Amino acid sequence: MNEWLDEDAGPVVRPYAMTRGRTRPSTGEFDLIALVVTTGATGAGLEPEHTRIMDLCAAPLSVAEISAHLDLPVGIVRVFLGDLLTAGLIQTRAPQPAAELPSRRTLLAVIDGLRAL
Repeated sequence: MNEWLDEDAGPVVRPYAMTRGRTRPSTGEFDLIALVVTTGATGAGLEPEHTRIMDLCAAPLSVAEISAHLDLPVGIVRVFLGDLLTAGLIQTRAPQPAAELPSRRTLLAVIDGLRAL
């Protein structure tokens, strides 16, 4: 028996082979905490990884969560997401910049108001 094979691991495919050597998405930039959701459209001829992403993103999911569910590196997931975005099969929402978030003072005022109810 060859010591390099692990029958429990199944077939081993290098990530770059999955993306046909691509290392960057064709469209879009995908922050780790950007939310991804399907548009409801269906695509023909999708790779299994694309289909799995479509299944996962029926409800909004972050890029990091998609990567974890697929057990793939984030860079590879970003390439797949770029393909799906180009095909119009997903929508993304970038995280809100910290400068646009409510101030601590505003949040504390809301908490005080809720406690007063």
